[in-house]
Amino acid sequence: MAEHDWQGWLEPVKALAEQAGDRIMAVYRSADFGVEAKDDDTPLTQADRAAHEAIKAGLSGLDPAIPQLSEEGEDIDPQTRAGWQRYWLIDPLDGTREFIKRNGEFTVNIALVDGGVPVLGVVHAPDLGVTWGAAAGSGAWREAEGERRAIGARPAEPPLTAVVSRSHREAAVADILERLGDYRELSVGSSLKICRIAEGEADLYPRFGPTCEWDTGAAQCVLEAAGGQLMDGQLRPLRYNTGPSLLNPDFVAVGDPGFDWRPITEGLPWEARR
Repeated sequence: MAEHDWQGWLEPVKALAEQAGDRIMAVYRSADFGVEAKDDDTPLTQADRAAHEAIKAGLSGLDPAIPQLSEEGEDIDPQTRAGWQRYWLIDPLDGTREFIKRNGEFTVNIALVDGGVPVLGVVHAPDLGVTWGAAAGSGAWREAEGERRAIGARPAEPPLTAVVSRSHREAAVADILERLGDYRELSVGSSLKICRIAEGEADLYPRFGPTCEWDTGAAQCVLEAAGGQLMDGQLRPLRYNTGPSLLNPDFVAVGDPGFDWRPITEGLPWEARR
């Protein structure tokens, strides 16, 4: 698949994300999610599994030669992954805690990573009925109720709007908020936080604490196609499959990469984890 074909893959990947979303919603509307604990004590539901199977089969049908790395898939040893130039990066249900709380703020994330860079991304929020998509070299869009519109991140102008996690609030995040001075706050779950920046509703999202690569790949593609950037604590763009660990470093998502974020980010306890 050449670079110019990435845009053409958006529609079938969007359809797969929506199919997975339908499976998630069938469980969401049921009385019992069948919640279990994974090895790391994070929750796993029937919806995670159902969405994973739908995406796995669909992507294999698109091109069986492209490997898949999914949160709910089999473990892939680092030596095998190191040989991948291009692969699918998938979170079948991002925001399982939000799903269990029934607040609707969960997503299906599908990204295509090439050379460590997310070059295609689809984020689908099935309960909200909204999908975001993008491919490298083209713009980002948001689709709801059958209507699609182009989106773009906004210039950073005070008072800045910070997106914060509905489930996580680390001390370093409070430090950043204090440095912002007069600011507005938007609290949402899952990868919706990054999408809110991509569509120009907020300016930054700082994240301290462990996340995995499948939590951010698709949304990073959308954000960067919209003019923003996802960066580590040294303000370097996040890259994928660069070492044995699939944990992301602490990061900050911003809508305006040209803004001087250093006074807000310097001196904080950013962890690399890789």
